Amino acid sequence: MADEYQMPKGALMAGKKGVVTGVANHQSIAWGIASQLAAQGAEMAFLHLPGMERRVEPLAESIGVKVLAPMDVTDDTSMDAAFATVKQAFGQIDFFVHSIAFANKDELAGSFVENTTRQGFLRAMDISAFSFVDCTRRAAAMMPETGGSIITMTFMGSERAFPNYNTMGVAKAALEAAVRYAARDLGPRRIRVNAVSPGAVRTLSLAGIKDGRGMLAKGRSLSAMKENASMEGVAGCSLWLLSDLGLSTTGEVIHVDSGFHIMGFSEDEEPAAG
Repeated sequence: MADEYQMPKGALMAGKKGVVTGVANHQSIAWGIASQLAAQGAEMAFLHLPGMERRVEPLAESIGVKVLAPMDVTDDTSMDAAFATVKQAFGQIDFFVHSIAFANKDELAGSFVENTTRQGFLRAMDISAFSFVDCTRRAAAMMPETGGSIITMTFMGSERAFPNYNTMGVAKAALEAAVRYAARDLGPRRIRVNAVSPGAVRTLSLAGIKDGRGMLAKGRSLSAMKENASMEGVAGCSLWLLSDLGLSTTGEVIHVDSGFHIMGFSEDEEPAAG
């Protein structure tokens, strides 16, 4: 979170328990969300990449998260063990945050058609899209009859072609379709499923995309608010969807990008004739 930003404290999530995936460092979107949830009284478990304990444990401790487990979403045994840890600690959960994505770095540059490989494409789809389906099935099984809320993180590269986003854009499109189908399936159980679509935010994921800094600058200059999406804004939207404030919202992709997605052409550009 920005140094000058003071996290508002409250009890919006008091008594609620859930899981956050994808915390890697203090710049992770998942960390921004977890910090907001903790400030509102939520009790959480962190499921993190194997080998990330040294980075994740101090962050977890700073907001009172005591349940942590490694999870490799490409390995069923690892998934079983991670969710068993959550089950043992909490019994039931009220919310789940899926913030997991991956594509090979050499496929996040240049030509999508020329650089995409079968192996890389399938790996990106497995980690970025199927992992959501797998996590959602497991998380929903732990939610009470009163329902719950599941969110995932996407990006507008699913809707429009962005330079260098390539395979990840296709995987995010599949992820958003999965959100809609999961929302339909789980709706009768009062489990809401939504996606948050932040604009470019300075994270490890952005650093893996060629000219990621250029995406930040371009997004800022072309947005309605002339600023990049803030971590606080993304966390606040996530809090809304995960809390009882979002009770009637499901199957949606919510853009949190300072209005970037609504813009046509910038004011310093001339529209095409005709």
